[in-house]
Amino acid sequence: MNTIKNTKSICPECLKVLDATIFEDGGKVYIKKDCPDHGFFQELYWSDYDQYVRAEKLRYDGDGLNNPRTKTDKGCPYDCGICPEHKSHTSLAIIDITNRCNLTCPVCFANASAAGYVYEPTNEQVTGMLENLRANDPVPATALQFSGGEPTIRNELIDFVRKAKELGFRHVEVNTNGLRLAQSVDYCKELKEAGVSTVYLQFDGLTPEVYKFIRGVNLLDIKMKAIENCRKAGLHSIVLVVTLVKGVNDSQLGDIIDFAVKNFDIVRCINVQPVSLCGRLPQKERDRMRITIPDFMRLSEEQTNGKIKVSDFYPVPTVVPVSKAVGALQDKRYVEFTAHPHCGMATYLFVEDGDIIPITRYANVDKFVATMKKVNENASEGSKKKAKLRLLGAARHVKFSFLRKYLLRVLTEGTYNSLGDLQRKTILLSSMHFMDPYNFDLERVQRCVIHYAVPDGRIIPFCAMNSIHRPEIEKKLGVPLKDWKNKHKVEITQPL
Repeated sequence: MNTIKNTKSICPECLKVLDATIFEDGGKVYIKKDCPDHGFFQELYWSDYDQYVRAEKLRYDGDGLNNPRTKTDKGCPYDCGICPEHKSHTSLAIIDITNRCNLTCPVCFANASAAGYVYEPTNEQVTGMLENLRANDPVPATALQFSGGEPTIRNELIDFVRKAKELGFRHVEVNTNGLRLAQSVDYCKELKEAGVSTVYLQFDGLTPEVYKFIRGVNLLDIKMKAIENCRKAGLHSIVLVVTLVKGVNDSQLGDIIDFAVKNFDIVRCINVQPVSLCGRLPQKERDRMRITIPDFMRLSEEQTNGKIKVSDFYPVPTVVPVSKAVGALQDKRYVEFTAHPHCGMATYLFVEDGDIIPITRYANVDKFVATMKKVNENASEGSKKKAKLRLLGAARHVKFSFLRKYLLRVLTEGTYNSLGDLQRKTILLSSMHFMDPYNFDLERVQRCVIHYAVPDGRIIPFCAMNSIHRPEIEKKLGVPLKDWKNKHKVEITQPL
């Protein structure tokens, strides 16, 4: 056993903060902790030590918010709000507009049927949360996701999208199971006209059995109909969101990538999320189900016959020097993806004649990023002319003239439109591994870039929200399920 570092975690049963150790054993990385009341816990953290070390080298810490909303009092993760200890600003904001849903998925952590109450912020509360996110300093939130529950259940969603755009959110996406989108092309058109940038579509595989296991019902035809309706409506940006469950759909990654390529006109991203393990689960059961980011990378290589390689993937903060360099040249702050290096890995894929070519075949990512660091240094020191020359010189690390053209636009313009034009020429293949109480690492939480806004004015990191804070927040603001159904004349047995 080789100790890597000491950190803090939580007890999966009482949620008490515990000392924890991250260590390597047999080429894998684990986290262990001992609760005085509930005993010893050990969990797989990353399934490949070499990739763990590679990702760690690309760590970039941010400088958090100048206007945290809570004080340092109880300590992380109980001061979430965001507190002064947090090291990243908001890259993607999330607002849950309901916890009602028209499905009852076994893997879900956020639905009314499971919780026993309905949480549904008012229109005024949603507006307040939007304004709060836009007040972030030094970088106001610019990307937003409306989520739930199932957000399309609320007819006010269209109004919320319009309000978000009015307040300055450039990117607005809707996290959906696709049921309502599958029912109506007109509804998809309404979303587009209101300003929806992307449909974040739950998409777990390409066989009925996968949906029956993960969602409790076969939804394959509904997913296909939802995609087709988006296409007809001109909503040409879909993220396929895969909840990855070991032994259930981990054999379908290659097929999902093929599906994205065949639907390249509308699919912009595949985001794979290894399943979070909630509730009390014995060690053997967790070991059977646990799958991590390196597993996703390896499976992508195996199931594409090496067209995509493990080495093609880079951690999220790899792009931080690019944001800093462009910002220094433009005299402004851009969103910096200073996530923990072990939160996510990604690569861009070009589609040529129905085939996939990772961006690393066309660009030397390491040398390009190193050049961006120098550009930032030059510009920050006042040598903007030198910085601009170095920026143009970075093109030598990009072989493909097509990519060079779009990349240089992003670097010189620094606009949302230029970035969008590049995104539309590629498919982003990514994996984000959200934590659960078993593999919880406070060092990761403090660097989280995906933040929930809640009606009481707090802004809470994703994994802290779902592992700790959600029940308390929603129960306090919610209405008991029976009372809500009686008020709205809904049958007690009807799904929400």
